[in-house]
Amino acid sequence: MAYAHLQQIGLRQEQIPFIVQLIENPRFELPGIEIFPGATDLPTHDCIHILLGRGLASIDEAFVLGYTMGSTNRLNATEEALYTFFARNFYPEGYKFGDDEVRVFRDAVRLAYITGGASLAEVDYRQYYDKTLKELRQQLGIDEGLLRAYYSLEKKRFPTHAASQRLLA
Repeated sequence: MAYAHLQQIGLRQEQIPFIVQLIENPRFELPGIEIFPGATDLPTHDCIHILLGRGLASIDEAFVLGYTMGSTNRLNATEEALYTFFARNFYPEGYKFGDDEVRVFRDAVRLAYITGGASLAEVDYRQYYDKTLKELRQQLGIDEGLLRAYYSLEKKRFPTHAASQRLLA
């Protein structure tokens, strides 16, 4: 149900700017060369938004991307710096990272890494459509308590962000 709603309000693949697709979508990877770990297609990315309880604001995107990349346990410091460089300097408005998005992205990378759950980019979410979010988070090793604690911290750090007004307490 949440996925159907997100499909109604979210973007379609062809609406995503090419530079963003080039960097974040695995269909643009050269065979055997992974530019950034955690690249996903749009349906998978949308499922991760739901799984992590995030909306569609830029700070939410930063969190989802960071958590997804961090959950692979393959993102190194150079790749993290390179991704944030691209997101800061080459992404168009509406996708571009500012200081707040970079901070949330980096926090999410570390949060996923310390949680030690499944690589979210490699999950076939269609097989879990009959599960509750709680069941799915447990099965994939996502610590809901840790997510809630981080969201509380984020709400304190960014009290004026719209995303912070609706984060889980």
